[in-house]
Amino acid sequence: MSVIKSEKAFRTITETAEILELPAHVLRFWESKFKYIKPMKRGGGRRYYRPEDIHLLLGIKYLLHSKGLTIKGTQKVIQSSGIKSIAKLGADKILNTNTPSTLSVKQKNKVPETTSIQSLNLQKIKMPHNIDSKKIDSKKLENILEKIRQIHDRIRNRCKKKIVA
Repeated sequence: MSVIKSEKAFRTITETAEILELPAHVLRFWESKFKYIKPMKRGGGRRYYRPEDIHLLLGIKYLLHSKGLTIKGTQKVIQSSGIKSIAKLGADKILNTNTPSTLSVKQKNKVPETTSIQSLNLQKIKMPHNIDSKKIDSKKLENILEKIRQIHDRIRNRCKKKIVA
């Protein structure tokens, strides 16, 4: 069961690993290779990642996995471009994928990676006509679909505000 947290909330290594879709040991390894990754540590050495840390990790993951750079190559890009530009790259990846901007953990039944909030058009979704009305209350389904449309519109508006800001 995942809990929806504030965008500014700190994440444990487990939550961060789930957001990045990487094992926790990879994050620990990256900490040893990238001096810029410095999660806050509390009692017992427990790691807490800030949203900026997660954005940086997403940017590093993009450079390593999508661009095919080596660790040394990624380190050079960070040195030449700066941490903020790599973190911005990671933040942009959040807005351009199906990952919610709240950095909540991805669900098991997720939409394909290429789908984004901007590309979804829920207004075109209609109720199928072949539903057996004896088994399913079509009014309830219509209400659910309308609620989904409202949530979609709120998410789209929040994403637009973040892009402008």
